[in-house]
Amino acid sequence: MATLQLTHTPILNSSAQLLILPVNTAGVVLDSVLIRAKTLFPDNYQRYYRACRDGSLNVGSCLLHKRALEQAGLGISSNGNQPVYIANLVVSDHPYHPVRLRGLNSALIDLQQQLVPLIRYQGIRRAALLARPLIFHDSQNNANANDDSANTTTKVVHLDWYADVSPLLTQQLQDVPKLHINIHLPKDITI
Repeated sequence: MATLQLTHTPILNSSAQLLILPVNTAGVVLDSVLIRAKTLFPDNYQRYYRACRDGSLNVGSCLLHKRALEQAGLGISSNGNQPVYIANLVVSDHPYHPVRLRGLNSALIDLQQQLVPLIRYQGIRRAALLARPLIFHDSQNNANANDDSANTTTKVVHLDWYADVSPLLTQQLQDVPKLHINIHLPKDITI
């Protein structure tokens, strides 16, 4: 059974063997952590970007990438703290489109199916999940207030951490055996 732990620590400083990043099918990243991950792990981003351009990614899928660790140079000193695998959870069509519950659920099911062989045969025990792109919080709500007043015909339902995302993560990931998952939240979400 998996252990889920909520934390406010920066995800890129974690000692996780598997990094789980929510992405979209457009190949565009806008979140500051995802932009930093793009530069830290260029091999993952190139594979993800090619899959987006090929049209092989669908909302509700998970693209698992095994990183090629550096063998020489300055990067060798930090290899012990870098993830071996990166799971790209495809949760939306575009970075401006909200995450839908159905897409997130399908992506988590796909992730769960890919995790079992990693745990069994590769010895993966620690994972870190970036939750900020999955959550619609008040700062986004205030920024979009003017847009909503101008266009009241389209109502977009955003996922809430407490009502939608947290129960879904618990439901889909708790049955994964022998895995400790740190869920990295923004500071405005109370733990």
